[in-house]
Amino acid sequence: MDNKPKVTVITVCRNNKDALQLTMHNVSTLQYSHLEYIVIDGKSTDGTLEQLEKYQGLLNKWVSEPDNGIYDAMNKGTEMATGEWVIFMNAGDTFADTDVLSRIFGESRQDVDVIYGDVIKGDSIKVAEPPHNAHRMYFCHQSALVRRKLLLQYPFDTNHRMSADFKQMKTLFLKGYRFQQLSFPVARFDLSGVSNTSRSKGLRDNIAVIREVDNIQNQLRLLPKLYFVYFMCRIRGK
Repeated sequence: MDNKPKVTVITVCRNNKDALQLTMHNVSTLQYSHLEYIVIDGKSTDGTLEQLEKYQGLLNKWVSEPDNGIYDAMNKGTEMATGEWVIFMNAGDTFADTDVLSRIFGESRQDVDVIYGDVIKGDSIKVAEPPHNAHRMYFCHQSALVRRKLLLQYPFDTNHRMSADFKQMKTLFLKGYRFQQLSFPVARFDLSGVSNTSRSKGLRDNIAVIREVDNIQNQLRLLPKLYFVYFMCRIRGK
C-alpha cells in the first residue's frame, strides 16, 4: 500500500508566462502520485491566463488576482493547500529530477518538520549546509519542503520584501523544529529572480531579520560579517 504523504507544489507568478510554462511542464513530469499543484498569479496581463488554461488538467487550484507581493502570494497558496507538505516552486524554477519527491518520501519523514537539499544554479550545484542559525539562508526555499501546519502557524512576514523566507526558517530553527538535510539536489533555481539581481537589498533585509529575531548574543556573532558583505556590495553597485 502506498502511504506516501500528499505534497502541495505552489507556484507564484506575475507577467512571466514563459517561465511559468517551464515550471508547469516540469511539474507535469513528476513521478509522484500524491501531488497537488496550485498556481497563484498576481493578475498578469501578458498571456499568463492562456497558459493556465492550457494546463488546466494539471492544476488543482489557481487564482489570478492582485496581491501584495511574492510572499503574500505564497501565504495565499499555503491557505489553499491541502497537502501535508508544501514546496514553493516559483515561475522559472524546476525540480532537479522527475523522481525527486519519490526519492525524498521513499522513507518515513514523520520525525522532521523541514526537509531541504541542494540546489542547481546554472551548471553547478550549490550544496546546502547542515542545520544551524546563520546570517543568511543556507538553502533555497525552492529546495525545501515544510509541513503545511507550520507555514500556517508561521506565515511569511510580508513586511520583509526580500527575506521573509529567511525570517520564517530562522524562526522555525530557533523554536526547535526539526530540520533534515538531504544529500542531493531538489530544485533547479531560476537565476533571473529578484533576490539574485538585487543582492544589497536582500542583505539589508537579512540584517533587519536578525535584529528582529535573534538575541543580542547572536546579533553580535552574525551581524558584523553581514554588514561587511552588505557594504562591499554597495561599493560594487550590486
